[in-house]
Amino acid sequence: MNRDQAKGTMKDLAGKIQRKAGEITGSASQQIKGAAKQVAGKVQKTFGDVRDDADKRREEEKRRNEPR
Repeated sequence: MNRDQAKGTMKDLAGKIQRKAGEITGSASQQIKGAAKQVAGKVQKTFGDVRDDADKRREEEKRRNEPR
């Protein structure tokens, strides 16, 4: 797991908590802020997933091209 995956997951979780707290307290602004944080976290995690996949593919290609 790379840094973007971890931060994105944590941001998504924090957003869920903030959104739920807004629902409980009846605060529409907290619900919106929480939902926005969730979206940002999911985007960051997806970026981390893509980056991780690219790194793995690069390593695999590097191993394949090494002389034997």
